[in-house]
Parts: sequence; C-alpha cells; structure tokens
Amino acid sequence: MKKTVAVYPGSFDPITNGHLDILMRGLELFDKIIVAVAHNVEKKALFTVEERMALIRESIKGNDHVEVDNFDGLLVDYVKKVNARFVIRGLRAMSDFEYEFQMASMNRNLNRDMDTIFMMTSKDYFFISSRTIKEVASFNGCVSGLVPDIVEKKLKEKFALV
Repeated sequence: MKKTVAVYPGSFDPITNGHLDILMRGLELFDKIIVAVAHNVEKKALFTVEERMALIRESIKGNDHVEVDNFDGLLVDYVKKVNARFVIRGLRAMSDFEYEFQMASMNRNLNRDMDTIFMMTSKDYFFISSRTIKEVASFNGCVSGLVPDIVEKKLKEKFALV
C-alpha cells in the first residue's frame, strides 16, 4: 500500500492548539505529516527556527507519524524534495481563504503534481493566531488552553513573566 505524505508548512511562532488541531485531524487523512517550519524573513519571529522546532517536537511527543523539519525558499521545491504530494493549510476566516487560495493556485501553477488540502480550524480555536497569542502573553494575559503547556511556559520566559 502506498504511504501518503503531506507537508504542513508555517512559521509556527509559536505553535498553538489550533495548529495541533489541524495536525491531528490531518493524521486521519495521511500516513505521515511533515511539519515544516518556514524561514520567513518578512516576519520578525519571537522564537528561533530551532526553538520553534523543539516546541513542536515537545508538543507532539510520541507521535511517530509526525516529522518536524524546516525549509527555506519555495514550498513547491521543499514538497518535491521530501517526496510529498499534498500540503495542508488551516483556515480560520474568509480572509485566510483569499490569501491561501492565491498561494495554492501559485503553487499548483509551479507544480501540477502538488495539491493543497484546506482544513477548517475547529470552532474552539478559530480566533487563535500566533500573533494574537504573542500579544496576549506579552501583557501577561492568560493563554492557557490555547497553546500547549510547554509553549505557555516558554512564552512566559521570553517575556520574563516567570
């Protein structure tokens, strides 16, 4: 039987329970998912790529069907490099769809063998974004239940709120 591999790309700065929701539901569709942390020079990251990868690994500890990696450059090149065919993207709102639709269309234009699977974030997490989580945490707001425990701890450390 052919094993299906999907790539779940993003900045994950930091990973949230919304991201994990998409990842766990994606595992019902795919044999393996590679969470690919993007080197995004346009975004000023709170966590380094290495820190983000460590947070993701800790958050999915014990799941042999998930691999954590990072990439630079075009997503289509990375997808080809890891022999995947599918990309998973989470959607929260209509504004997400417009951006993601454009990106998926461009990726499909660059690689006809690549398909993007859109998954709606569960209702419990549709309002969460990494940016909002960082902002709330920076003012010592409660992010418990919105991010994995390790992420909450690391956010407090980053903002010296321990």
